[in-house]
Amino acid sequence: MAGLAQILKESGHDVSGADAQFYSPMSDYIKKIGIKTIEGYEKKSLPEADLYVIGNALSRGNECVEEILDQNLPYVSGPEMLGKQLKGRNVFAISGTHGKTTTSYMLAHIFLDQGIEIGYLVGGISENFENSACLGKDSIFVIEADEYDSAFFDKRSKFIHYSPSNLIINNIEFDHADIFDDIEDIKKQFHHLIKIIKPSGNIIYLNDDLNTTEVIDRGVWCNKIGINSGNTKINFKSKELIIDNETFSLADLPLIGEHNFNNYVCSILAAKLENISVTESINSLKKFKGVKRRMDFITEIRGVRIYDDFAHHPTAIKLSCDAIRNKYPGKKILGLVELASNTMSSGFHKENLINSMDLLDEFLLLDVNKNYKINNSFDSEKNLIKNIKEIISEYDIILIMTNKDSQKFINPIIKIIEK
Repeated sequence: MAGLAQILKESGHDVSGADAQFYSPMSDYIKKIGIKTIEGYEKKSLPEADLYVIGNALSRGNECVEEILDQNLPYVSGPEMLGKQLKGRNVFAISGTHGKTTTSYMLAHIFLDQGIEIGYLVGGISENFENSACLGKDSIFVIEADEYDSAFFDKRSKFIHYSPSNLIINNIEFDHADIFDDIEDIKKQFHHLIKIIKPSGNIIYLNDDLNTTEVIDRGVWCNKIGINSGNTKINFKSKELIIDNETFSLADLPLIGEHNFNNYVCSILAAKLENISVTESINSLKKFKGVKRRMDFITEIRGVRIYDDFAHHPTAIKLSCDAIRNKYPGKKILGLVELASNTMSSGFHKENLINSMDLLDEFLLLDVNKNYKINNSFDSEKNLIKNIKEIISEYDIILIMTNKDSQKFINPIIKIIEK
């Protein structure tokens, strides 16, 4: 929604926005781009507007929503509003359960570094970018394309509204248990998206991902670029990309982990569709600094290193744990996971979650709903921080994983170590 506000502002609109709360890094970004913010949804705080763009976090019963409906005020979903702004553009949509934000920024960075003034909208913050969204002058537009629903009044996935010419599918797993009953529901949404890609369009996907290939097998009416299928192969151990028997080394690229290796490859193949060579993309990606809160190194105090990561699904958590273990093979690592998403807090992924942290020396869970019932789970931040205080001296690395406000852990942990 913050990125959409930026796009609309650049298009000449006067924009303000409301949310339940604002926290870093997006709160800093919103302030920087000059968007007036209103905290809370009291009816009396609803500003006068020509159009209300309603995010998918809101539902019936929200005071502002009720006022908009009661007064017959014009409204639209965020994805539909964005889709209207993208009409006629060459849209690159980056989709999948994991890696959307990072891959989107990688691809946008390649284009911009090669001198192409693209537009983009990504749901995060990267040090390489002044803003997380830009209208752009070129016809190319890179967008992070989510399968989550559009609004309480539009249950289609967001990405349907973007009408992409080119689609990246990083992976497909079960998530968003609040709106999807099972993995089949999610596959159906991806199949709907594939059905609207024009014949001259392209789909880039990893052939190793079984859910993705199952969706692909349901029918594709455009060009397919399968990784580890046909003439495109990858080797994570040797950090190599092979296209038409030509081998390219990705070993010098800075981000760690197999997931980032796959993200690199997807962005390189997407840029190649616009005649940017693999070598040019690799040279551009050497300058890419990553995304905030994606294995973000925060600080080192008295020999203890603190990392902040957005991982909130067992697969993403496992990939992050594997990456940090590979980087620090001889260090003692403590993981801290907040079960904040609807899917995770419900207990749906309980067994997979525990197994995903095998490579850590220890982990602690913030489980306010008390669905996990294991010795190292805590039902409040206060109790979790109290436990950390007792054991933190035993560890070299603290890896915090949450898709909510990580500062509520980072700041107390820093104070504990300093004392």
